[in-house]
Amino acid sequence: MHRVGSAGNTAGSSRPRKEKRFTYVLNDADNKKHCAGINCLSYLNASASGTSDYLFTGSRDGTLKRWEYQNGDANFSATFESHVDWINDAIIVGQNLVSCSSDTTLKVWNCLADGACTKTLRQHSDYVICLAAAEKNSNIVASGGLGGEVFIWDLDAAIAPIAKSVDAKEDEVPNGNSGPALSTLCNVSSSGNIVSTNGKSHGYSPIAAKGHKDSVYALDMNDTGTLLVSGGTEKVVRVWDPRTGSKNMKLRGHTDNIRALLIDSTGRYCLSGSSDSMIRLWDLGQQRCVHSYAVHTDSVWALASTPSFGHVYSGGRDQSVYLTDLSTRESVLLCTNEHPILQLSLQDDTIWVATTDSSVYGWPAEGQSPQKVFQKGGSFLAGNLSFSRARASLEGSAPVPVYKEPSFTIPGVPAIVQHEIMNNRRHVLTKDTVGSVKLWEITRGAVIEDFGKVSFDDKKKELFEMVSIPAWFTMDARLGCLSVHLDTPQCFSAEIYAVDLNVTGAQEDLKINLAHETLRGLLVHWSKRRPKPGPHSLSNGDSSIGKDVSLKNLPHPRSDVDDGSENHANNVLPSFEFSTVSPPSIITESSSGGPWRKRITDLDGTEDDLPWWCVDCAENGRFPKENTKCGFYLHPAEGSPAPNITQGKLSAPRILRVLKVANYVVEKLVLEKPLDGSPDSAFAMGLTSGTSALDSSSRLGLKPWQKLKPSVEILCNNQQVLSPEMSLATVRTYIWKKPEDLILNYRVVQSR
Repeated sequence: MHRVGSAGNTAGSSRPRKEKRFTYVLNDADNKKHCAGINCLSYLNASASGTSDYLFTGSRDGTLKRWEYQNGDANFSATFESHVDWINDAIIVGQNLVSCSSDTTLKVWNCLADGACTKTLRQHSDYVICLAAAEKNSNIVASGGLGGEVFIWDLDAAIAPIAKSVDAKEDEVPNGNSGPALSTLCNVSSSGNIVSTNGKSHGYSPIAAKGHKDSVYALDMNDTGTLLVSGGTEKVVRVWDPRTGSKNMKLRGHTDNIRALLIDSTGRYCLSGSSDSMIRLWDLGQQRCVHSYAVHTDSVWALASTPSFGHVYSGGRDQSVYLTDLSTRESVLLCTNEHPILQLSLQDDTIWVATTDSSVYGWPAEGQSPQKVFQKGGSFLAGNLSFSRARASLEGSAPVPVYKEPSFTIPGVPAIVQHEIMNNRRHVLTKDTVGSVKLWEITRGAVIEDFGKVSFDDKKKELFEMVSIPAWFTMDARLGCLSVHLDTPQCFSAEIYAVDLNVTGAQEDLKINLAHETLRGLLVHWSKRRPKPGPHSLSNGDSSIGKDVSLKNLPHPRSDVDDGSENHANNVLPSFEFSTVSPPSIITESSSGGPWRKRITDLDGTEDDLPWWCVDCAENGRFPKENTKCGFYLHPAEGSPAPNITQGKLSAPRILRVLKVANYVVEKLVLEKPLDGSPDSAFAMGLTSGTSALDSSSRLGLKPWQKLKPSVEILCNNQQVLSPEMSLATVRTYIWKKPEDLILNYRVVQSR
């Protein structure tokens, strides 16, 4: 899971406070498409929306998308983005869309708005997996999750605006109970979320249906909201009164996890699908199972019924959708998919299918007249033992699907399933679900080369570079795309020369801090729209006087070999410009500890809950100066007549090239004394080199022999000649390979 670092209260703790993590999520070329499996579907009819039919899809990429369905075609309409982990379920409640996620929250959205989250509800202690609502009561929502918790929410009370003064000593909360001042209960973050310091929505507490001892995977509610059914890893169906949270009954029969539940509009019958591959029909009045259907050969994960509750469509791990007549037990294989089926939604004559793939499929279903499907032939009688279908499949009598191709496809982007951070710490090699291999540049969030379907391992070997850059970020692809995590101060440990980034007009010694420039690129829209503070104050309220002295103003010891100075560019460098067409999203925590997510182009400058260290870096160019130095010793090579020019250990930036060390040696040899101490010997040897330009020597009044420049080689382990383009860090990592301080050697190699 994509976790967000906590910035909770550490009072009374001896441990240092952990700063909030900053994450950015990269999108491929088309952010109008999902890039991970579709966990849920919800449909809004034109009669309810007042405009068109809309299909809502929730994905493992952490976003919901709205698709306008007209004239047999589904067109992208909006993205709903605020969750920071997988979206596991979503339902329509009146004019609201309610979603739940592995980030432990529920979020409420206006179905027909532009995709902004209106409220965030927090009560669960673990992933929220499933939701249920009453069709005729647009105010009640139930949620269940891996913590074994089931909550029943009154949406009006949960999302009611706060109208009373936060200065009051005692305020009334929406459910009529008195509570502490609202200032201690909730904060409204800049991301549109209501978050509270006590984990609840401004003092409101949902009804808790207590009884589950383990994870809850499935919920459903009857139309009037008088019955709620739940199931999970306990293998039983529990029936509740959602108005009070009290238990009505417990139904036993399944032998494995219950993964899907359906209750009819009257509340008399309930269907359950299980990992034991069985579908069961329960009579709640009689409190018993009246039918069982052995249709699938593997776990049943999704159910959808016709309006009359006479037929059921089912799908699951076996990648198949079956239509079953609940009265006659006749069943037919409607279609097969290439991926396990996670959820079904029946709308008129189309069954929408969500799978672990990032695309959504609409198949013919004859939902108004399901008997038409059976008339096409291929039906069989569903058994009542779970092994009967599996045995039939093994014996070669598996049914043939009625439909070969879907009627509609809403394509997605293949999810990233494998990634490798390259040694330069700017490029990442990825492989997606269709085998396509791409090279990303994460400092600007772009694919720089698409290699197509090639061997990932072979391409990784081909792109190997013998360079050593500190690990300044961590990464995962849990959301089907690359999520890059930055933690201070570690993220500021990597530097690179500007010339290596092809920065136009850059000085040779100019160093770029990768995290610094990346943050500036990510927050450039936020910075431009942010209200400017007073001339003598910083974003965190501190005075600039004496806060942070630039290292370039500090004296360096004589033995420092440093070729650069600190620099803060005024504009975003090309290598750190992120796309505005498919912009990345950022994820961080609000001031009250709740995570939020926004595209960088949607940042309006009012987001005051960005991590302070990111703001200080992007706005003021200030960041922790991590130890980017490398200590080493520099001695003459064995058998070389060159003198020893250093005393003790030297210190230089880790990215310093061997060429610079050679220049340093040349400078010492030329400016201090000739090789044998005699002015004539330098002329006799005719030493020369193009590796160092000491043209100022004549102006300094130097002796003639001091104007000659020897050519030297730098060695490691007294035997391997180093490439001038190698950095000290590369030498230490790939050639020295010892925990002790690096030892380099030098020798004169040319005389003319």
